[in-house]
Amino acid sequence: MKINRLETHDRLEHLIADQSASIAKGANDCLKVNPLSLAMQDRSPYVYIFAHPRTSDDGLSKRMLWQPRLTKPKAQSNSYLFRAQSKTDILEICWLLPPSEMWDQYKKGNVTEHEYVLWSIDQYKNNREALERNEPDDLPDEKIKSIYADIKQAAHFEKQMEKLYSAKNLLLDL
Repeated sequence: MKINRLETHDRLEHLIADQSASIAKGANDCLKVNPLSLAMQDRSPYVYIFAHPRTSDDGLSKRMLWQPRLTKPKAQSNSYLFRAQSKTDILEICWLLPPSEMWDQYKKGNVTEHEYVLWSIDQYKNNREALERNEPDDLPDEKIKSIYADIKQAAHFEKQMEKLYSAKNLLLDL
């Protein structure tokens, strides 16, 4: 099979742009639409966004799960971690780790070489402690627990108010 290098390069550029847009949209939605993320941003100067692809129930397609958090998770292959400043568009890449069986595709000199992915893989293999280390301005555990408790209490209160108003509206309809 003969491969046209220019066409292959153009397809790769399109794929990279597509994937970047997809990841940017997922991170943006998690940051600006996800109620838990919004509640965290009201109470914290930052939020971590942990993303990991999972196979859908159909067993064929994949979907990306986006999880806002206040703590840095353990690094794992097939995951992405970003740190966002609350209520801004400033997003820092902590790591981009593809599935381990694909790591060779990102080696230097390959068409699919990627600077952040290479760095992330190297850190995962050789310096995982640094990759997982808290940032200097991360909140202490006690403060994080307090924020989570506050968010839980606010959600419970909101749910109670919703029940109260729906019951009141039901009575008014009678």
